[in-house]
Amino acid sequence: MTKPQIQTLFLLSFTTILIGYFMVWLPGPSAGLQLLGFEMGEWTKFFGLGVKRNWFYLPPITLALAMLFFTVGWENGRYQTWLFRGTAVAVSLLAFPALEDLAGPSQREYLFRVVGIILVVVVAGLLKLFGGAKRPWLPIVSRALMIVAGLVGLIWPTLIYLEVRPYASGLMRLELSYGPGFWLNVVGHTAVVLLAGWHLAKK
Repeated sequence: MTKPQIQTLFLLSFTTILIGYFMVWLPGPSAGLQLLGFEMGEWTKFFGLGVKRNWFYLPPITLALAMLFFTVGWENGRYQTWLFRGTAVAVSLLAFPALEDLAGPSQREYLFRVVGIILVVVVAGLLKLFGGAKRPWLPIVSRALMIVAGLVGLIWPTLIYLEVRPYASGLMRLELSYGPGFWLNVVGHTAVVLLAGWHLAKK
């Protein structure tokens, strides 16, 4: 595949993850119980999952990191570079907790998400310093980190959904399946891992 084709496939993968997060993950029996990706973490607050429910907020963070690593090697002086990176940071904010939760007695539960967003901002800052450099090892490191981000965004949200689904099925007295948003998250993150791995193998 040519470089433009690879870039197009990466962009399609990113778009797939983002769209999936705004689509139904838990296809309940009525519109009010058809939960979107970004609603899953809040809905499962009372399931006794503790910090693990924050795994539902990983897709915007892992997507943001993958987008940032994708820009390694781009010229820092181009407005397109920082428009894309700014979009990545904005995407990560989808995981930001409500201010009343941060100020409440259970604020420790939300530190996981805040740390993830801070990590995205730190990576964006590091790219300001090193992202445009022409060092031969930078593309290799960036693709390896994309694989890590892709695996985290694929595995952890999938595991927590598999844990939650039986509870939800029992609560609704209905065997629930997997919504399109869940599958788009799986497909998008898998594509990121495979594309980054393929690109890494070519180096």
